[in-house]
Amino acid sequence: MAEILVAALSPVGHIGPLLNVARGLVDRGDRVTVLSGAGRAADIRAAGAVPATLPAQGDLDLALLEADSGREETSGIRRLNFDIVRLFVAPMPYQTKALADLMAQTRFDAVLADYGFFGVLPFVLGEPTARPPVLLYGTTPMMFSSRDTAPGGLGLPPSTSSLGRLRNRTLNLLSHKVLLRQSQKAANYQLHRLNSRELPMFLLDSGALADRFIAPTVPEFDYPRTDLPANVRYVGMVHPAPATNFRPPLWWPKLDGDRPVVHVTQGTVDNADLSRLLRPTIEALADEDVMVVATTGGPHVSELDFPIPPNTYVADHIPHDMLLPKVDVMVTNGGYGAVQRALSTGVPLVVAGNTEDKPEVAARVAWSGAGVDLRTGTPTANAVRSAVREVLGNDRYLTRARELEVAYAQRCGVAEIAALIDEVVGERRAAVTS
Repeated sequence: MAEILVAALSPVGHIGPLLNVARGLVDRGDRVTVLSGAGRAADIRAAGAVPATLPAQGDLDLALLEADSGREETSGIRRLNFDIVRLFVAPMPYQTKALADLMAQTRFDAVLADYGFFGVLPFVLGEPTARPPVLLYGTTPMMFSSRDTAPGGLGLPPSTSSLGRLRNRTLNLLSHKVLLRQSQKAANYQLHRLNSRELPMFLLDSGALADRFIAPTVPEFDYPRTDLPANVRYVGMVHPAPATNFRPPLWWPKLDGDRPVVHVTQGTVDNADLSRLLRPTIEALADEDVMVVATTGGPHVSELDFPIPPNTYVADHIPHDMLLPKVDVMVTNGGYGAVQRALSTGVPLVVAGNTEDKPEVAARVAWSGAGVDLRTGTPTANAVRSAVREVLGNDRYLTRARELEVAYAQRCGVAEIAALIDEVVGERRAAVTS
């Protein structure tokens, strides 16, 4: 039996998978404490773990995503710096103190942290024997700098040719020294305030400092790198718990007919403006011989201010484990979890995303051969229609999606993470006794 501390920001894309891991650890007999926002206490208890409350200043402040925060006046690199500095770096001291307080009260065998939880940095930058082993869980496509890839965020495919590596080296240098210099300076400023040494590498490469970096995907859906940090481990997908108490809508049996089913979603975060993807997709497919299932991810169906054609059904939310087995193509803005959920079910994709990590997700979909990257977050109806026709009309997308489905099926993310925790705990105990 081990004593495990899990630390995660409270948005579902961060804490959701780690709660499923916590549940698996509790089920095998470990004692698990989960540090997150106060609003997650009930979810933590439901997983069988003990909640620890993160101060509001230490959590991801979703209010900064609103129009009056100044974020809407930024775009591109300025937006990326805004997000890194304000959303992830600024909470660092509050997170570090919360971790230190918990560690002073309990002797944890290991810490499993969300990679966006930068409060763990002072610990991994310190003396390893003065802290428990730390495992970091990636919540985005892997962003490590590499000679074989362009910097994360640009949505460029990998290249190992001489010219490609020259491109990669130039863009990585530009990103580190110029474009994201503000983010690097902000992180080192906070570390200085916490009496920690500065980062010896680029901020987004700091996952290499952990005992293990967990990539919750399969290698087949990630770019191959000849210089991948030695601590990286692919574990497959951490699947959400199966849906319970799902009541199918009256139109549900129609999805089992002869017409292809197209599912469109903007996820649960980037859905304030449904005209970005939901509306153009519904309009694009209104006259196509398909069934469309649209989920708003939050806004009530009554809030839609455009007509819904007869071949389209709209719901606030439908559990993906119930819906995706009936779907032939998913149109999405590129949320990392939703895309992997589709691929693990063998569903090819059309992706239209240009915020946060979504360009990287979309680029990997195209690179893997399992779908089409529209390379925009606001596609036209014509672009969506053409892409859906392409995916439905060309078997290579379905074939590749089903190959990825097999790759995902061969791994159990929760079991592999549990094994990694045992591994680092065993290594530390062996080091102490030697």
